[in-house]
This record gives sequence, structure tokens and C-alpha cells, in this order.
Amino acid sequence: MLFAAIDIGSNAARLLFANAYEKNGLPKIEKASIIRIPTRLGEDVYHNNKISKEKAHDFIKTMKAFKLLIDVYKPISYKAYATAALREAKNSKEILKKIKKETGLKIKVIDGMLEAETIRRNKQAIFPNNNAYTLHMDVGGGSTELSIEKEGQLIQSKSFKIGTLRVLKGKINKTVLDDINDWLQAFKKEFKNFNMLGTGGNIKKLSKVFGNNDTKELHIKDLEVAHSKLKSLSVKERIKIYGFRPDRADVIEPAAFLFLYVMNIIKAPYIRALRTGLADGLILEQYNDYTNNKNK
Repeated sequence: MLFAAIDIGSNAARLLFANAYEKNGLPKIEKASIIRIPTRLGEDVYHNNKISKEKAHDFIKTMKAFKLLIDVYKPISYKAYATAALREAKNSKEILKKIKKETGLKIKVIDGMLEAETIRRNKQAIFPNNNAYTLHMDVGGGSTELSIEKEGQLIQSKSFKIGTLRVLKGKINKTVLDDINDWLQAFKKEFKNFNMLGTGGNIKKLSKVFGNNDTKELHIKDLEVAHSKLKSLSVKERIKIYGFRPDRADVIEPAAFLFLYVMNIIKAPYIRALRTGLADGLILEQYNDYTNNKNK
């Protein structure tokens, strides 16, 4: 069964088509097609709290294109979620109203807590140890979501107002970094029993280039080296040496900084990168809704 999901972040908008079905009693998601457009809404929002006319124009065209593809693919259903940039933009309601009028596309602006829950819902990872706790970290352009699980059950989750585009724009808020540290310190006695998961395009790319592609693990020493190298290079040099896309090359160093910051707090020896994100969680959400309604 084919479903579609639109994830509108601060750095890019993604349209995912995926097939969902049951295998061995569990839902299975297989990506059929994904389109990613670097809309960069956060560049405006984290500078003057508003999306410029030029970016709004391009964003609306992107949504029109996404809706046309949805109409052609004809999935069972679709969902569209927007995160930090549209949460904070003063003119987001105006832009979303225009999109609804011109395309019929319904976009829901969600808070950081729902974002974290939707992302972690599709989590699948096995660690080679028996650590009781798992810290799940998702770094976006405008926010960072942290979720703590104990033996697979969520016990605490929080969204922090810091992300790669904010850091890139010089918006490193020391208070927010202190808030992250204070929040994590409540689990200080258990740090030795923590595994760490990371989601988002940057940790996937960092893991692929600097980590172990077989285990999807990125050890902290390798990430420290990666961060040092990336920081010493210009954006053009990062593109030339590592083949990064331009819209990845500038934000990957701030992402490395944020992941390192948290890894050092909880003394994590490595982080495992997941290949799923918000759009995958939306596919799973729709599949569960569909099967539950079908079984009524």
C-alpha cells in the first residue's frame, strides 16, 4: 500500500512515497521515491522572524509540484507536517493559507514534542550491548529534539530551540546549550548505561563519510576528527573534497558540533545513525491509521 508524506523543515522540504505492509507481525516501510528541495526557510526566519517574498514564492512552487506528484502517484493518503521555521515565521499562516487555496494541500505546523514523537515512532536499531537507556537525538535546522527511552519505553522528551541554521547564522544560544546540559544531568548516574541514536540528514552523512557504513556507527573520536576537518575547510572545499551538496556543506559542521556537545555530556563512545526521519514516521502513522480503521 502506497502512502505519501511531506516533511517541511528549516533547511529543506521532502516528499516521500513509501509502501507499507505487515511482515512477521510488524509494519514494514519501504521507500519508493523521495524528492528533496533545499527551501532554506530558516535562513530568513532565524534572521528576521519572517519568510521573504522570494523564498515564499519558491516554497509555494515546491508545494505545488509536490501536490501534482501526489495527484499522479495516487497514494492511499498523505500527510504534510512543518516544523521549526514555519512554527516561528510571523507570516507562516499567510503562506500556508495561500498554499491551501492554490493547491488544496493541508499542512500541519507541529510543535517540537510531536516532531520528536513522530520521528522516534519508526525507530529500528539493535545495539551490541544490554544498556537499559537510549538517547535519541534529532538535529534539524531550527530545533533539536532529545528523547530518552528505558528498555524501549519513552520516559522523557524535550525540544530545544537550537539547530544547524541557527548555529550557522551565529545564533548559538549559550542558555539553550546550558538547558540541554541541565536536562541531561538528571540522568547522570545512568550515563554509563546509555546508547545513542541520531537522525537527520547530517548525522547520516557524517556516519557515511567518517564512520562505519556496515554498523552505521560513528565513534566520538572519529566525529571529533571530522568536526575539526570540516571546521578548517570552506564550504567550497567541503563540496570539492567530500562531494557534499551546497546546502549540506554549510550545515554539516554545526551539526557535528551539536552531536559532539551531547555525546560529551553523556560520555557516549559512539552514535548510531538511523536512516529514518519525520517523513518515515508519517508513513507509519498513516499505515497504522489505515489498518486500525480497516479492522473496525
